[in-house]
Amino acid sequence: MIPEYAHFSLVLALCLSVLLAALPLIGAIRGDQQLMMTARSLATGQFIFALVSFVGLAWSFAVDDFSVITVAQNSNSLLPMRFKLSAVWGNHEGSILLWILIHAGWTLAVAVFSRQLPIDILARVLSIMGMIGVGFILFSLLTSNPFERLFPNVPGDGNDLNPLLQDIGLIIHPPLLYIGYVGFSVAFAFAIAALSTGQLDSAWARWTRPWTNVAWSFLTVGIALGSWWAYYELGWGGWWFWDPVENASFMPWLAGTALIHSLAVTEKRGVFKGWTVLLAITTFSLCLLGTFLVRSGVLTSVHAFASDPERGFFILMFLCAVIGGSLTLYALRVPTVKSYVRFSYLSREFLLLLNNVVLVVAMLTVLLGTLFPLLMDALGQGRYSVGPPYFNTLFVPLMALLFALMGLGPRARWKSTSQQQLFRPLASAAIVCIVLGVMSPLVFPGEYHFAVALGVLLSAWIIVTAFMHTHSAIYSKSESTLKWRRLRASHLGMLLGHLGMAITALGVVLTSYYSSEQDIRMQPGDAVSSGPYTITYLDDGEERVDNYLAQYVRFELSENGKTLNILRPEKRRYPTQQNIMTEAAIDAGLTRDVYVALGEKLTADAWAVRVHHKAYVRLLWLGALLMGLGGIVAVMDKRYRRARSARAARTERSAALVQSAG
Repeated sequence: MIPEYAHFSLVLALCLSVLLAALPLIGAIRGDQQLMMTARSLATGQFIFALVSFVGLAWSFAVDDFSVITVAQNSNSLLPMRFKLSAVWGNHEGSILLWILIHAGWTLAVAVFSRQLPIDILARVLSIMGMIGVGFILFSLLTSNPFERLFPNVPGDGNDLNPLLQDIGLIIHPPLLYIGYVGFSVAFAFAIAALSTGQLDSAWARWTRPWTNVAWSFLTVGIALGSWWAYYELGWGGWWFWDPVENASFMPWLAGTALIHSLAVTEKRGVFKGWTVLLAITTFSLCLLGTFLVRSGVLTSVHAFASDPERGFFILMFLCAVIGGSLTLYALRVPTVKSYVRFSYLSREFLLLLNNVVLVVAMLTVLLGTLFPLLMDALGQGRYSVGPPYFNTLFVPLMALLFALMGLGPRARWKSTSQQQLFRPLASAAIVCIVLGVMSPLVFPGEYHFAVALGVLLSAWIIVTAFMHTHSAIYSKSESTLKWRRLRASHLGMLLGHLGMAITALGVVLTSYYSSEQDIRMQPGDAVSSGPYTITYLDDGEERVDNYLAQYVRFELSENGKTLNILRPEKRRYPTQQNIMTEAAIDAGLTRDVYVALGEKLTADAWAVRVHHKAYVRLLWLGALLMGLGGIVAVMDKRYRRARSARAARTERSAALVQSAG
């Protein structure tokens, strides 16, 4: 009966979502305080019932209830418990339920942590969040019911979880990615609420910024974990392939990055209001587009969840409703939004606007490359493939321009900066960065790469200018000392974010040009060199582990005759689905990874072996973690925890009086 209770709980969550979408909005339109005050209670109830529903599905997986279709298709009695629980979202139906739960969690968080908001604004925001919840719960109940039964033909065991997903990556990557994805619905809700009231002011931007920063941080870390998971799990040593589903999460990240910078300008200077709202709409729309691409069957990818046209049609209709409705409201309202603040071309506002333009053009470049093959196929023009050459040719120059702007932006002042104020302090920094860039390829073995010189130059430019800006912010001229108390959390978050971007870019450049790969035949006693290391084939064997049979080879990794590690790559056979998976063995280090993967078994005692020497690949994920940390640190700025505005206090006092009178 647990699945039935969980299903009923999801229905109740839908009912509360409908009420949340309707009652607070009606109250805000009519000025009815009592109706507006229901928003928090409804958000709490929605989350509780969504949580009960999710726990019910998790329970079905944990106890091997194979009468539930989702469990029978995605689990097995031999599956370790940690993978049984992560299998809850390792399928289409369960992942949508996770999406619903996370969205309900974000809605509850807004209700709990936004008490400083005027009640009419909060009511509108939570109402819009409720509308989004209605859409996704209906999607689950109508097309993707995770609690559907198999009665009376209940199988004795399940089909097992896809071997690609039997990994710690499934446990942590999708939840973090979804928290980021769904979190942008908060920025969207604030934007629509502000449009509906016409209150597109600095206060609106300040309310929206912390939620957007947190969502962006989770999405950043989620994408990085997906990259790391693909790197070690797929057995080919890659970390990014411009896969369409990878692009589906990357596009909202690019738009979200533009959004957090645009919000900063709107809050500080009251400009770019319409542009900021449009970015909020675009970012969440791209999140929905990614959901459509992954679940509609229009893409063939190792990352895709479902291939049911009915599901794809539902999401497409929902996507059209969200985008169409929000853009219609935008078109009606934005002409009334005007900014009279003036600024020069050498100002932080203008440089951040250029930053936004570059990010949006980069996003459109990725969008075009992702959708072009689908469009041509739909028009009957044949099958096209858009791969890394297209993306690298267009995307890399845009990122180089962005990096140049990232060094200038923080050094510029608001409103106006003279050429001498902006460029004179940066002249010495530019010289240092140019020298570092030109000299850096000489440090590494092999031929001279101009791309490496440019990559090091731009990364150094970001790092040096970021520290220069930090020094200027905390330096006291009168006392000739550093006043660390002047370092605000928002500034520290920006510093970490820019450093993370530079370190990630440095990792991309160095691993692209200084990594090596070998495909060789090896048998016991054979040795191969990879960079300064020697990899020796020791022995091989087989063993039964949980729900698979592993064939393994043990390799000794040594340097100058000294053993560093014993590596054990595997070939795993999963008998339930007769799948074979490659499990690479990696000796990780800050400056290099030695990566060994097994290919086919050639003879009784010989294997095809792939050996990679991955230079500086860890910098990719270190930089991404710093970016994610920077977004979280920025939220801790004390101005986001200021006392409630006089208007908010008056509104809540009047609401309390109405409630007591009732």
